[in-house]
Amino acid sequence: MPVTELISSLSTNPYFSAGAGLFGVGMAAAVLKRASQFGTILFRRHCMITLEVTSQDKSFHWLLQWISRYGTRTQHLSVETTFSQTDTGKVNTQFDFVPSPGAHFFNYRGYWIRVERNREKQMVNFQAGLPFETVTMTTLGRNRNLFFDILDEARKLALQSQEGKTVMFNAMGGEWRPFGYPRRKRPLDSVILERGLSAKILEDVREFINSPKWYMDRGIPYRRGYLLYGPPGCGKSSYIMALAGALDYNICVLNLSEKGLSDDRLNHLLTVAPEQSIILLEDVDAAFLNRDLSKENPAMYQGMGRLTFSGLLNALDGVASAEARIVFMTTNYLDRLDPALIRPGRVDMKEFVDYCSHFQLTQMFLRFYPEEPESRASEFAQLVMASGKPVSAAQVQGFFMMHKSDPDAVLKNVEELSSV
Repeated sequence: MPVTELISSLSTNPYFSAGAGLFGVGMAAAVLKRASQFGTILFRRHCMITLEVTSQDKSFHWLLQWISRYGTRTQHLSVETTFSQTDTGKVNTQFDFVPSPGAHFFNYRGYWIRVERNREKQMVNFQAGLPFETVTMTTLGRNRNLFFDILDEARKLALQSQEGKTVMFNAMGGEWRPFGYPRRKRPLDSVILERGLSAKILEDVREFINSPKWYMDRGIPYRRGYLLYGPPGCGKSSYIMALAGALDYNICVLNLSEKGLSDDRLNHLLTVAPEQSIILLEDVDAAFLNRDLSKENPAMYQGMGRLTFSGLLNALDGVASAEARIVFMTTNYLDRLDPALIRPGRVDMKEFVDYCSHFQLTQMFLRFYPEEPESRASEFAQLVMASGKPVSAAQVQGFFMMHKSDPDAVLKNVEELSSV
């Protein structure tokens, strides 16, 4: 049978015509589906912009707080409870509603933004002990600056909540977490050190902060170490707290005697410390002894945990140590510290914070009793110095607290100061 006759007979066959029609419809549907998918991909790629922020990023919580301000119309909410401490010491509780896991829409500066918050139940951030989350923001257009503006506004909103406060960070696992409530900044002049010492340290720190290019041009690592040593209760830690407030810095407190602290973890913590923060290592003599003092018992030199002395030295001034960093160390016993720990490069400035001098006693009296004449403050200082017993700033403050509104009682009972 000729081919033309075969084709003619098939064209008149109703079953073949129906099958060909179904095949054509199916083919057209498949083509349209692929075309729509391809068109959607092209549209999302060229006409939409997406930003993804994970819970491990520092801006994640800033973004959630920002969304809570603009996403007020969403019906599916999660609550975040925060506490803040007032100047009077009262703790206020604040409830913030943020979009719960799922998809949400809100308008910002004329842009409709789709926010999708995903929580992975099978993935947990072991360092924070929380489920792994992502927030994805999608909007029409190609204006990437919109997301830069959102993140910058979220950062400023978070900083406003901490304005006038000093945040204390504590090491938890491999990250830094805020510890307690943000504290009201302590005035620098409320911590009275020996004449000129406070201004000397403040000037040195500010000079360091303002001169990164000077260090870079000379090939010097951009970091600075300070050591405050002296008897207990003389104001070392209090001054660092006040200094952080004067610089508008936060404080990261690190305990070198922690059992779980290792060389790698210490190096990591110093590297990821929050920006504009002072790293505080208190009582460093309690973690390691001078090698000359531990020859009889070498095990004493290995520290309380897995941290080694060489690991500490490398973290402070090694090849992989972080830069743009300010470290303050305190100790009550300078002679117990190994010379390698306090050499230049690791400790650039060492200052002795001693018992109260005549100047300090006078200034502390005037601060507690500002209406009293300076002659009475000088009289108080002379009486204390005449006793021959050294007193710390903590003792003087405690003594004044016993006579808050009675300077006459202070002068009459100076002999009780040494027993405070």
